[in-house]
Amino acid sequence: MMTKSDERPRPDIEEMRLIADLRIMHSKVNELFEVVSVLKRGHEEDFIRRYADHAMLEKDIQRVDEIYLWFLSLKEEGLKLKKK
Repeated sequence: MMTKSDERPRPDIEEMRLIADLRIMHSKVNELFEVVSVLKRGHEEDFIRRYADHAMLEKDIQRVDEIYLWFLSLKEEGLKLKKK
């Protein structure tokens, strides 16, 4: 007897890689969120800026901005699809 799960096509290798990469991304985003939350709770911003490697901090901010913009585009596309 065939179940519903048997009727669905199995993901190919590229889809499996995408699924694995997405799971890694979710984990890393959560990890970054937790680290930033601890820093914000435990330290004042002026101390963070004082002791940070300024060049690295600016690079981190730039990277997070790029990630944020990518997430926004995904969000906007998702909202467009929901309206259809």
